Amino acid sequence: RHRSISSTGSTCGKLEEIQQTRIRCARKDSSVYPARLKELPGMPKQLYYIGRFPDDDKPTAAIVGARLCSPYGRIQAFNYGKFLSEHGVQVISGMAAGIDAEGHKGALEGGTPTFAVLGNGVDICYPSSSRGIYRRIPEKNGGIISEYEPGTKGRAYYFPARNRIISGLADLVLVVEAKEKSGSLITAACALEQGKMVYAIPGAVNDALSRGCHKLIYDSPEILLDEWGLSVKKKTNLSEKSKLGLATDLDLVYSCLDLRPKNLDHIIRKTGFSPGKTAGILGQLILMEIGRA
Repeated sequence: RHRSISSTGSTCGKLEEIQQTRIRCARKDSSVYPARLKELPGMPKQLYYIGRFPDDDKPTAAIVGARLCSPYGRIQAFNYGKFLSEHGVQVISGMAAGIDAEGHKGALEGGTPTFAVLGNGVDICYPSSSRGIYRRIPEKNGGIISEYEPGTKGRAYYFPARNRIISGLADLVLVVEAKEKSGSLITAACALEQGKMVYAIPGAVNDALSRGCHKLIYDSPEILLDEWGLSVKKKTNLSEKSKLGLATDLDLVYSCLDLRPKNLDHIIRKTGFSPGKTAGILGQLILMEIGRA
């Protein structure tokens, strides 16, 4: 269930132990396989890795963003990676050039292990510009992880697919810079589906590299008007939100909703209501046309 392997591309079940190899394979039914991923649907039946997996009982954050990022984005990714790592948070990313790489570099400076999930075999360093990170991560007690067999070269659709593993291993996802249509937003979408919190660092309002982050923050300009009780289609009083006359339970759930997307678990923790009751109240709010989709 937990074997050392060579990078020949053999299947996980038929791999023989080879002395002094760095690559290992963990099946989903093994104790080594990350517990965070076992709880989620659509996760790989086995994972290949160099080094180790993140500790399941330690806080973990994913830092993701654009490959062709700005100097501002590089600085923010490095600083956040270092700050989180200095405070005992494990940083997860994809080792891609740009934001991913800077997040790893910051985490390596911070002292807490960092982990990279690849869109190719763990025996292949891609991109080559990340070779220093690739080498240092296992040396600093972190891990290089992939669902793809050793020797597998990266393909365009492998990288979006690996994003579900990045978000799955993390407690939250931080998007530093991202275009409106990007792999980083795929990671954010995976995180929200998995019930994880997503954060975004704002940038200049006219910068294309910030549009993805701004989309996560406010999704559309109309939502800004909604926050003040205004509507593009129909104007209402600014105080309308506080004068809806909702029943106490509905008002409590409604007070948990704001510009940032909220998952059901967050609202349950805030209100203390059962999952069934919370879902029912959200349904009522939607029918009343004041709920958030």
